[in-house]
Amino acid sequence: MSALSELNDILSRHTVPVETGIFSNTPPDTYAVLTPLIDVFDLFADNTPEVDICEVRISIFTKNNYLQLVSSVNADLLDSGFTITERRYLGHEDDTGFHHYAIDVAKEYYLKEENS
Repeated sequence: MSALSELNDILSRHTVPVETGIFSNTPPDTYAVLTPLIDVFDLFADNTPEVDICEVRISIFTKNNYLQLVSSVNADLLDSGFTITERRYLGHEDDTGFHHYAIDVAKEYYLKEENS
């Protein structure tokens, strides 16, 4: 599973429509845009990557009160094993009426089965 598909699943539990990159249709009163930030291999010394680290920015746009939604999404992200690297209220967009809140997350995906 990838970070983008996991994030889509989490946000769909909150009935938040999601797009990647930019919202392509007329946006509803609440929606999210996922922007991939970093996708790197890490933790290898023998030219064989062991971990794929994915970082994504979740931009939540809403015309409603964002506090309860953000709090609930934060809890689901942490329960799903994501690391929240930054949370930031970016402001109210007066021309559209949307509040913009960004949550940056990271998650590690192991490429090989770990031996027990």
